[in-house]
Amino acid sequence: MYVPSFNRIEDRALLIEAMRAWSFAILFGFDEHGSPIATHLPLVIHDQGEHGIIEGHFARANPHWKSLAGHETLVVFSGPHSYVSPSLYANPQSVPTWNYIAVHATGTAELIEDNVGKDSLLRNLIAAHEPAYAQQWDSLPESYHASMLKNIVGFRIPITRIDGKFKLSQNRPDADRENIFRAHAAGSPDEQALAAWMRRLQI
Repeated sequence: MYVPSFNRIEDRALLIEAMRAWSFAILFGFDEHGSPIATHLPLVIHDQGEHGIIEGHFARANPHWKSLAGHETLVVFSGPHSYVSPSLYANPQSVPTWNYIAVHATGTAELIEDNVGKDSLLRNLIAAHEPAYAQQWDSLPESYHASMLKNIVGFRIPITRIDGKFKLSQNRPDADRENIFRAHAAGSPDEQALAAWMRRLQI
């Protein structure tokens, strides 16, 4: 991902927070024929290792997992995004742009195919999104558990490289940034989220 220095975020805590906030991400790879492939998946991010650890699972019927193990994988987390009108700039010789937040994480995937490991992945996902469901999951028949676990393949990706891009008009003059902040703060949910990040990062 192209990341100008003024848009780059390297703070580990912010990157982990961003990945957790927008954890329905895209895994990229290649199929058995060498063609590009991508899968949208809910993921769990652990604050462990060099840059964090990503875990999740595929439906076994999805062929993507077959080419995943042992290969470098790109995972893209997309945050809020918004059009930025040139009418917000003091200089009329300006063009539109787009502000957004994205995190690209790369690492080599390890498959998890044993039932204990896969059950642990599911429990982590439940804990992240609906802790109360854990009791219902535990109450289901073992035969149902076995059936569900049989039909998924888990994975874990220790992150070896991470790029955080928070494009929030950092390169614009103060007056322009103020106009963008005010417009976004009164705009759509995505625009308001970007305005909140501008305020938080003191942009």
